[in-house]
Amino acid sequence: MHPPDAELTDNQSIVDAHASLFAVQPSTRLHREPGDATLYVAPEGTVRGLVDYRVRLPGNRSVGNRSVEWGVADQGVTEVRLLAGDDVVARADGSQTPVVDYALEDSGSTTLTLEADIEVQLQGEASVGEGSAERSGSIARTDTVTVTDSIDVSVYDLGAYSYEATYPNGDTGLAIHQTAPWHGFALGGDDDGRVRGVWRYYTARDTGWDVLNASSAGGTTQRASEALPVYVHAYPAHVGPRAEPIRDGPTLVDTWGTGHGSPAPSMHENVTVGVVDGPYNRTDGLAVRHEDIDADDIVVSGIVRNVTARPSTFVGQETRTIRRSNLTIERIDTDGDSATLRIELRDETTGAPIVLDNPILEERSATPIGVQPRDGYITVANQRVRTNTSGVAVVTVDEPGSYTATYEPESWRANDPAYVGDSDSVSWHPLWELSEWLRLLYHGAVALAPFLVALYAGYRISAFLQIDQHP
Repeated sequence: MHPPDAELTDNQSIVDAHASLFAVQPSTRLHREPGDATLYVAPEGTVRGLVDYRVRLPGNRSVGNRSVEWGVADQGVTEVRLLAGDDVVARADGSQTPVVDYALEDSGSTTLTLEADIEVQLQGEASVGEGSAERSGSIARTDTVTVTDSIDVSVYDLGAYSYEATYPNGDTGLAIHQTAPWHGFALGGDDDGRVRGVWRYYTARDTGWDVLNASSAGGTTQRASEALPVYVHAYPAHVGPRAEPIRDGPTLVDTWGTGHGSPAPSMHENVTVGVVDGPYNRTDGLAVRHEDIDADDIVVSGIVRNVTARPSTFVGQETRTIRRSNLTIERIDTDGDSATLRIELRDETTGAPIVLDNPILEERSATPIGVQPRDGYITVANQRVRTNTSGVAVVTVDEPGSYTATYEPESWRANDPAYVGDSDSVSWHPLWELSEWLRLLYHGAVALAPFLVALYAGYRISAFLQIDQHP
């Protein structure tokens, strides 16, 4: 018995021999982008396989008064080995359905190889002569073959790093970063809050095992397989990262990661699970805000079943400071058709200006946590502005109305100190200025002057032409 795509090996007495990997568990096949479907396996797991073969006996021969009849004295799988690359990592007794437990020390890409030794011992009974002159004896022959099957995997290593910050109102900010794809984390303790990234999951069978070929001396037939390997698949979902519970749980404040194209074009046509339909950013990092977070209770979960970790912190980067900001906006000049607004942004605690202008890079790719130039901004009058080295930005508006300036702060994970946002409003209308009233009266008088002159001239002409009708 063998799956249709098995690599078969023959020798003198052993034919149609193969070793086929049935499943590696726990594992998850990650669909990152088109053509990229990496199989991540747990550092400790189990490999299951199928080893089978046929025995081909030499033909019985009879020449004159000599004859040889062959039979099988013994046969079986003598040993099964599992290799990671070129190194043997596990051995098991011979079995045609081997179950091999393994433990891998190294992480990263490798090739797992299931290797099995098959041995067949043949015995021939030979006879020479006839009647009382007949002599007999035994002939022994041993044939062996080693069969293999391999699969490319990535040993899943989960080693997350965390950063904390304290908000002015006492809330805790927590950011966790992991370069390998990961699921999310649980806050633990008395809070059952959970945060998950972009990855979602489905299970599907390996269709290569739907049927098995049954080989015999008379030919090959197919039959349905009684066992099917089922794998977990991870994919980027359009619903994106989430924090739960929605009302009382943590607030997701930031995500960052490497950009990829949608894997949808290369996924199986029968899989309909809400895959992103365009470019997306994988969630290498997740940052949340919550009133009650204990870093000692955080449990990070990987995309592979039962693979979890406790986050580590970098020395000197354990806690960051988040301060209040103070934003003010005022009208400093008007010329009738427009107004000039002055916006000032300062640290409420120290009074120091908060500088948002970043002449080096207007747009940066996502990066891990580190000290970065501030990339926050201020929104006002449907535009984004940044303060200069004095913490000041100047905006000109030409429509009357109320204007609100709002500071959208940069992520605290990239700056220390960091800030929470602030806003302020100012209103402007030309008629609110005395000079504008005088200008309106002047232009009104100029516009009415021709009509007043015409009216006065008509009155004078009427008086000149008036005829006294009294007797």
